[in-house]
Amino acid sequence: MVTRRSFILANWRDLKLVVSRADIVLEVLDARTPLTTRSTRLERIVENMGRELILVLNKSDLVPRSIVEEWTRIFRGQGYNAVYIAARDHKGTRILRKKIKEVAPAFPVVVAVVGYPKTGKSTIINALKGKHSASTSPIPGSPGYTHHIQLYRIDTKILMIDTPGVIPVEGGPLERIIRGTSPEQLDDPVKPAIMLINEILKHNPYAIKSAYGITEKDPLKILEQIAIKRGWFYKKTKEPLIEEAARTIIRDYHKGKIPFYVKPSSINMY
Repeated sequence: MVTRRSFILANWRDLKLVVSRADIVLEVLDARTPLTTRSTRLERIVENMGRELILVLNKSDLVPRSIVEEWTRIFRGQGYNAVYIAARDHKGTRILRKKIKEVAPAFPVVVAVVGYPKTGKSTIINALKGKHSASTSPIPGSPGYTHHIQLYRIDTKILMIDTPGVIPVEGGPLERIIRGTSPEQLDDPVKPAIMLINEILKHNPYAIKSAYGITEKDPLKILEQIAIKRGWFYKKTKEPLIEEAARTIIRDYHKGKIPFYVKPSSINMY
């Protein structure tokens, strides 16, 4: 049976309602940076409501297999149910379905998919459903989010809430900016772009060269060179239009065009 209710996912009260209607919550993490895309507040809500939690490391196609497997082992070692997938390519969805059935308290089980903006929640819903009917977009804050709760039957044992639960971003300042606001809506995209470039280069010194053919290491000069390469200049001063270059960096990061991921060893996990 399919049910519909007017619903806008905008705050923690709404998110609690989604969790309350599910038996299992899939918390979707960006496999490139799983720690900064985790929500301890969400996990407390899930635990307090007595729901089952599965950590889903999505976008694993952007990370070496050995790295994403290491992250998965770490989370499992901490007592969490964890799997990794590449929902965009429908890889790992069978393993995810199996894990859902393993932790299900009863059948049919209702599953909710939640996570920060742009971790791939809608793509996971699409992949599990087996057809593209949920709205998807690679840029945060853009139109297309589903605003109604609808139950969709995955198979005879699994029902899914066909609405991605969008967690209010509570991570560090960089995550709050690049995931919480569309690049087009940023008053000053240069500052977060510089923060993002520094973070990327810290983990992969060759990322910018690989993505843009630019060997410069200074973030501001990188933005200037991207603008020059693309022919973006202010009409009056003819100076490089670094604001548009900054938005491009943020967009390309979300789209996975910049090779970047965090190793557990780089943040002293051991």
